[in-house]
Amino acid sequence: MQAKVITLDNAEVGEIELPEALFGAAPRADLIARVVQWQLAKRRAGTHKVKGMGEVQGTTKKPYRQKGTGRARQGSLRAPQFRKGGIVHGPVVRDHGYSLPKKVRRAGLISALSAKAAEGKLVVLDAASGETKTAALAAKVKALGWSSALIVDATVDEAFGRAVRNLPKVQVLPSVGANVYDIVKHDVLAVTRAGVEALKERLA
Repeated sequence: MQAKVITLDNAEVGEIELPEALFGAAPRADLIARVVQWQLAKRRAGTHKVKGMGEVQGTTKKPYRQKGTGRARQGSLRAPQFRKGGIVHGPVVRDHGYSLPKKVRRAGLISALSAKAAEGKLVVLDAASGETKTAALAAKVKALGWSSALIVDATVDEAFGRAVRNLPKVQVLPSVGANVYDIVKHDVLAVTRAGVEALKERLA
């Protein structure tokens, strides 16, 4: 599939042949959803923690005798029914991540790329470099009409990366870091010429 190539100044500088296998596949919302859920589960900290009955501070003595008091039998004041007692089945420190087959992850990324192309929100840039000032870059992004954008390049130019850093809804990633969640989260997907070649190698 043919796509025009533009610069950050919105000037056309030619065309590029995009691989149908990556940008022309039928998007599958179910695969995109599975990969996004997997990504979000992986990034959860899992550091939530409450104390159980064996961890709270308190006496281990039996509160009162087993029989003859007319009250319900009790074995510990650290039981959950008492004030300052332990929590039953509370959250513990754990890893929320789980494994997802590599083929599903690859298919999800291809679906996300193809979905942006189908929506007409895929832009091919000649290069993502040269601009080192955030204010000037913000003006160019506004002139392009991008409300939020993800820029994917083969490798991120350090000066350009610093210029993008303070733009709240613009992000730049190397092709190896391109992922379904960030593609879906941003309105426009801008891939450089070098980024297209790097994605072809990554997803070959």
